[in-house]
Amino acid sequence: MTVDEINDLAIEQAQQAFASCCSSESWINAMVAARPFSNEKDLHQKALDLWAVLSEADYLQAFEGHPKIGDVNSLRKKYASTKGLASNEQSGVNSADEKTLIELARKNDEYFEKNGFIFIVFATGKSADQMLEILNTRLPNDRVTEIKNAALEQSKITALRIDKLLGLAQ
Repeated sequence: MTVDEINDLAIEQAQQAFASCCSSESWINAMVAARPFSNEKDLHQKALDLWAVLSEADYLQAFEGHPKIGDVNSLRKKYASTKGLASNEQSGVNSADEKTLIELARKNDEYFEKNGFIFIVFATGKSADQMLEILNTRLPNDRVTEIKNAALEQSKITALRIDKLLGLAQ
């Protein structure tokens, strides 16, 4: 899809396209309203700018649109709207040993209990061991810090998904 095609989509179709990039309804609606975009760079910049002014509730809604790291089955079942674009994002988990996957799941549960949302990380290109190391590093942080960390990671994920929507990335 091109930027011009995104600009020309009906509102409902544009909402669906942006929902494949991020599940925050406020962000989706703001992106639809921000059209037309002059080019890919403009689309990306507006996506970042609109993300930066969202509330914590909006961030949490976006975080809910992710599978738990190490729980690839939930990717297939729960988040059909982002399945196509998210399918390769956890590819580093696919080659992990069982011990690492179990530890990722355990630590993610610990993270969730502490913060009230799942661990969000830009997983593309990272092995399960690397994600576990990042999780262990971030686990001691307070919730406010982790909202900021997760929001930053979400913005990277959204940018990648926009590139996938535009056919610029796989």
